[in-house]
Amino acid sequence: MGENTPFDEMYNADGSVREPYRALSEWLGEQPEKGLALMQVDAEAIFRKLGITFAVYGSEEGTEKVIPFDVIPRIIAANEWRKLSRGIEQRVKALNAFLYDIYHRQEILKAGRIPEKLILNNAAFCPQMMGLEPARGVYAHIIGVDIVRVGPDEFYVLEDNLRTPSGVSYMLEDREAMMMLAPDLFQRSKVAPVETYPENLRRTLESVAPAGAGRNPVIAVLTPGIYNSAYFEHSFLADQMGAQLCEGQDLFVDGGKVYMRTTTGPERVDVIYRRIDDDYLDPLTFRPDSMLGVPGIFDAYRAGNVTLVNAPGTGIADDKAVYTYVPEIIEFYLGEKALLNNVPTYNCTDVDQRAWVLENIGDLVVKEVHGSGGYGMMVGPTSTKAQHEEFKKKIIARPDNYIVQPTLALSTCPTHINNDVAPRHVDLRPYVLVGDEVRITPGGLTRVALKKGSLVVNSSQGGGTKDTWVLED
Repeated sequence: MGENTPFDEMYNADGSVREPYRALSEWLGEQPEKGLALMQVDAEAIFRKLGITFAVYGSEEGTEKVIPFDVIPRIIAANEWRKLSRGIEQRVKALNAFLYDIYHRQEILKAGRIPEKLILNNAAFCPQMMGLEPARGVYAHIIGVDIVRVGPDEFYVLEDNLRTPSGVSYMLEDREAMMMLAPDLFQRSKVAPVETYPENLRRTLESVAPAGAGRNPVIAVLTPGIYNSAYFEHSFLADQMGAQLCEGQDLFVDGGKVYMRTTTGPERVDVIYRRIDDDYLDPLTFRPDSMLGVPGIFDAYRAGNVTLVNAPGTGIADDKAVYTYVPEIIEFYLGEKALLNNVPTYNCTDVDQRAWVLENIGDLVVKEVHGSGGYGMMVGPTSTKAQHEEFKKKIIARPDNYIVQPTLALSTCPTHINNDVAPRHVDLRPYVLVGDEVRITPGGLTRVALKKGSLVVNSSQGGGTKDTWVLED
């Protein structure tokens, strides 16, 4: 899994083209010399016009950047996707069952399958959620599962994002751009559509509206505001599903119900797709200094007068320490073996495992338990001796704060680099909606590490995105 050559998604070892990439390979061969470079320029112009930028913290060249887009799509065969989506559906069902249990009878803790202190002493555990009955029993309605591929049939889940996963607007805009840039390529392949996502998102949100909401529930997207790095996405999704985009100050609670201030007076809100972290949701329940949330919203939620999507407290199920127990969780609630593998993970609080990790740190990936976005992590093989020493000290000081995994040889896809096509490492984030049913958009967001040899695909660390094609039979 570690040291071998990475799996190339387009080419077999003998240089022949893998079946799903045949049409693309022919198309690439027909492009004029500067063809891809010109497409790349057009792509950048499309994204600028659409206003798709993301804020970069601590970078010198201004804060707004267009996320780099690569014009060569990543392609997944129909049978590969069937297998993946079955594994993803199994995972999200088990994680929702786990959340229900953790906030009710805690059977999994009583059975000793997960250590109690790992849950109850965890910052992501939300005691205020105990005993609350969410609509349809669903806690995490919108999930982004990060998956890497290391072989023809070998996929691993890196993490489950059940709080406020972002990036779905890139998936939708990458497809739109690609259809404008290469309509002829689409004619040669049957590509599963992704543009139904906003409609499916709306259906999912409507399906979990409170009982009294009537036939057309009022949906609001709650954003922290224009300074948030994903603000573009918040406004884009509200717009696409015909929902209201609100900041905390646009909403208020009266008589246990939530209202939106409008030019024609207050309007009752039924479902809130919130893109604000738990801590900031309600200054009366969580952080009292929050200016982003809505005072009293949590009590309105507890009373069943409004649905919050995702529910507060879902973070306990995607915590990096709980991640190692997901295969157990699937078995406990569904009575099934996990269809998708977890990455083997070392527990630094165990003396023997810690000793082994400290000795082999140069080959391993170290992640902060609560870190995200590629911050607070170290990839051993691409780091310096000094960085290895620094992370050894951190692990010794706080062994419970880090998880350690082998360095995976992420698969590569052909990528347009300086007028040439070269392999670059990729991952995949499929987006899942859970309400009256489980809806998985075919494909997802492919992130690509544009630096040669780099395994870090995060946009904040210089990664880009690709359109992801799932071929239909």
